[in-house]
Amino acid sequence: MAVAADQRYPSPLRYPGGKGKIANYIKLVILDNDLVGCEYVEPYAGGASIALSLLFEEYADRIHINDINRGVFAFWDTALRNPDELCRRIQSVPLDVTEWLRQRAIQRDPNADPVDLGFATFYLNRTSRSGIIGGGVIGGLDQSGHWKIDARFNRGQLIRRLQRIGRFASRITLTSHDAAQYLTEVLPGLERPFVYLDPPYYTNGAKLYENWYAADDHAAIAATVRRLGVPWIVSYDAVPEVAELYTSFARIGYELHYSAAIGNLSGSELMFFSPGLVAPSVASPAGVRSKVVDQARLAG
Repeated sequence: MAVAADQRYPSPLRYPGGKGKIANYIKLVILDNDLVGCEYVEPYAGGASIALSLLFEEYADRIHINDINRGVFAFWDTALRNPDELCRRIQSVPLDVTEWLRQRAIQRDPNADPVDLGFATFYLNRTSRSGIIGGGVIGGLDQSGHWKIDARFNRGQLIRRLQRIGRFASRITLTSHDAAQYLTEVLPGLERPFVYLDPPYYTNGAKLYENWYAADDHAAIAATVRRLGVPWIVSYDAVPEVAELYTSFARIGYELHYSAAIGNLSGSELMFFSPGLVAPSVASPAGVRSKVVDQARLAG
C-alpha cells in the first residue's frame, strides 16, 4: 500500500487545486503530440506533482520547476541539494501545536536560514488545513477537531518520496523567477520544451496563495503566453475573464474536485492549448485512468 501511495502522490507537498489528478491527461498530450523525451517546464511549480510523475515514468528527459515563492523554492532547493537533512528532520520533528507555532515563526522570518525555511514551509504544508500555509493547523490550536496535526504527516511515505526525488535530482532544474520573466528569459534557452502553466486562480486566489495575481497580472501572463513559439497548455478556473484572455485558443472545460479554504467542492476549470497541439479525446482530463495511458503508450 505504501508503494502505491508513493506512486500516486509523487510530491511531498500538498496543494489546493488537485492538479495531480490531471497527470495522466498530460501524459496523453505528450503521447499524442510526439513529445516523449521533452524538457517539461512548470513556471508555477508548487508541489510539482505532474512534473515528477512525468520524470519518474520517463515521459520527460528533464523537468524544469520554477516558483517565485521563497518558502517553496527553499524547500525544493533543500530537497535537491540536501535531501538527507530533510529526511532526518522529518523522522524526528515533533508533531504538536508547540512545534507548529515554532515552524510558523521560522517560515515568517525574512532572515531565516534557507534549510530551516524550506523545512518550515514543508512542515506547515503537511500540517495545515488543505496544505495552505495560512490555513491554520489541522485539528485547530486546541486539537479538538476530528483530524489531528499528524493526519497528513506519514513520516515513512514522505521520506520515501524525497529519496526518490533525490535519485532523479540530476535531471531536475530549479529556478525562482517571476513566471513572465521565466518565459521570456529562461525558456528560449531550452531544447524541445513543453510548458504547462497553472497560474493562481482568477477568483479566490488571494485566499489560496501567498503570491496571488490581480487582474492585470493575469492579463500580462496571457500576453506573454500568446507570444510563445513552443507547445504549451494553460489551466485555470472557469470564469469569463479567463475565457476572454485566451479567446483565440482551443479549449476544453472539465470539473476538478479539490479541498481547500474555499470548501470541499468540484470546481469548473478550463484548459487552453497552443496552436497545433492535439487535445486527447477523453471525457475529462481529471478522469483518465492509468490503464488508458499504458495502452496508449504501448500502441504508440
